[in-house]
Amino acid sequence: MKNPLTHLDSRGHAHMVDVGNKPETERRARALGSIRMKPETLELIHDGLSAKGDVLGVARIAAIQAAKRTSELIPLCHPLALTRINAEFRTDTESSRIFIEVTVETRGRTGVEMEALTGASIGLLTIYDMCKAADRAMVLESIQLMEKTGGKTGAFRRNRP
Repeated sequence: MKNPLTHLDSRGHAHMVDVGNKPETERRARALGSIRMKPETLELIHDGLSAKGDVLGVARIAAIQAAKRTSELIPLCHPLALTRINAEFRTDTESSRIFIEVTVETRGRTGVEMEALTGASIGLLTIYDMCKAADRAMVLESIQLMEKTGGKTGAFRRNRP
């Protein structure tokens, strides 16, 4: 059986995968995550009363910037020319959570799953950073790949939680 851990060579050493001979295809990935907080914290965010300003606006920019810089953060990721990054938020007041969904697209030789996951993670961490003075007990939850298209392995789709 071929080694499914493509970032390890035949001796078990980490290496960057050679994608030079792979064809360029349209690639898309979508990641989802959430942050759970006190209802009062969620209210501060929605009312725009956070001491640090527009929490979701800053978190959106952070998610986009993180997706663009993924190869600087994850050692074996290839730097990619991304063609689209979108970060959207959805609030669930019942569970006192904010969900982030990050979609990343490119035309290239390798996928954009790590860029979408990194964007979602950093977007949520930015919410934590901006609101930690009001609520240090916030919890980041369920950061996961929801969908991936393009490339040799084909499509992947997870049912929405």
